[in-house]
Amino acid sequence: MPFDPFADFSMEGHVALITGGAQNIGEAIARTFAGAGAKVLIADLNGDKAIETAKRIEQETGSQVLGMKCDVTQGDDIKACVDQIVRRFGALSTLVNNVGWGQANPDPVAVSDGDMIASYTLNTLSALRMVEAATPYLRQAKNASITNSGSMVGLLPAFDFLAYSAAKAALNHMMLGLAHAFAKSVRINTVVIGTVLTEGYAAAGLDAKTQERLTNPDNLTGRSGTSQDVANAFLWLASPAGAWVSGQTIQVAGGPKRVRLIPEY
Repeated sequence: MPFDPFADFSMEGHVALITGGAQNIGEAIARTFAGAGAKVLIADLNGDKAIETAKRIEQETGSQVLGMKCDVTQGDDIKACVDQIVRRFGALSTLVNNVGWGQANPDPVAVSDGDMIASYTLNTLSALRMVEAATPYLRQAKNASITNSGSMVGLLPAFDFLAYSAAKAALNHMMLGLAHAFAKSVRINTVVIGTVLTEGYAAAGLDAKTQERLTNPDNLTGRSGTSQDVANAFLWLASPAGAWVSGQTIQVAGGPKRVRLIPEY
């Protein structure tokens, strides 16, 4: 048979749980994994959207894809997601902690205790609890992996996204520790994502002028990213092609020179 340079990117035999997978980057990851042959469960706070997205991806790819409602800040929801994927597909080999969100806070010293705690709960602690629930099954799987959606502001803080920056920085450090703890059994990496313009930017408080400026950000490629740019990196890290990669925070951000996800003052 002729040599297939793409064989190691196949996700045949893999079962993937993707949080926040109903739209945007999460949807692109789900579609890419399913297209590569994985069975996928999309878990999202918007359950109806998750089911709708799963049906569409299943039709597009021919792979089995499920959707369900999941609030990753709630332990019962996390357990239900893991129970569902194992019950339906018999295994869990691939976890993608994609859920994350931050709110602009123009005055950093005025960020409330509640906002700091809520950001940590959503962006950091939820990933730990998801790992905890998935671990018994991941340890049994071949080429088991956990890949997390990080953010450039977790490396180079944006002062008026203080709560989000701190939570994403904590995610990086926490996952590096877990990668060492899980050595030889589960690979753990984080994709540090740059500017990918989605409707989430408006929801986070960035005005139209700022969003327009970010379409041509200050990076080496001179453009903002697409959800598919990011999904391709996730495929590499989760597939056998990434089998020798663990404990890494890998920037997929257009070659950043600096970070400003906020209005300039």
